[in-house]
Amino acid sequence: MAKVKSLAELKAMREKLSNNLDIREKSNDPDSLVQIKVAMATCGIAAGAKQVMEHMMEKADELKLSIVFTQTGCMGYCHAEPTIEVKCPGRDPIVFGHVDNTRADEILTKYVMNNEMVEGVIPVNYETIK
Repeated sequence: MAKVKSLAELKAMREKLSNNLDIREKSNDPDSLVQIKVAMATCGIAAGAKQVMEHMMEKADELKLSIVFTQTGCMGYCHAEPTIEVKCPGRDPIVFGHVDNTRADEILTKYVMNNEMVEGVIPVNYETIK
């Protein structure tokens, strides 16, 4: 994390964090928002899931998308880490594997924003990750 060098930078950082908390804490109907769950078990973290999640959060802010990001445990797809589950309102959840920053950008711009399918879907047989 970069050092804060001015009051203006501190205020900008506070505003950004406040917006993220607002979406997470004040939503009365989380099912109306896009939900992204990032697998953060040991295998996911070792494969770069933390960096992918941070990148996706920054990209979502840049695109002005209201997304609830959540960390979850192992999804059971260690061979495909980092893995994420994306649940868009009115659509079934989809799990993507081998997600790097480039694929994360594609998922946000193509799948979330335009409902276009993106490569890397892992077939699953459950309703959603709890």
